[in-house]
Amino acid sequence: MRLIFGVMSLLIVMVVIGILAKKQLRIQAAVPVATQNPALAGQGISPVTSPGQPLHILSQQIQQQIKQSVEAAMQQAHPAPDIEK
Repeated sequence: MRLIFGVMSLLIVMVVIGILAKKQLRIQAAVPVATQNPALAGQGISPVTSPGQPLHILSQQIQQQIKQSVEAAMQQAHPAPDIEK
């Protein structure tokens, strides 16, 4: 009897978690990427997206843009340190 209640409660919890996850993913897909992460918007990183584009493609675009901005920053000349003894 105890086993039945345990299995039933586990199934109920899994159903509730599944419903909440589905709602969250649906809401997340509807919100533009630039508004989801203000840090990306502040850095000028705004991937070109279409509304139905999968999240893994958006993630790859953001990663590529960050990689390009880091490489551009690494190419900038830095002033030589003043070493005096």
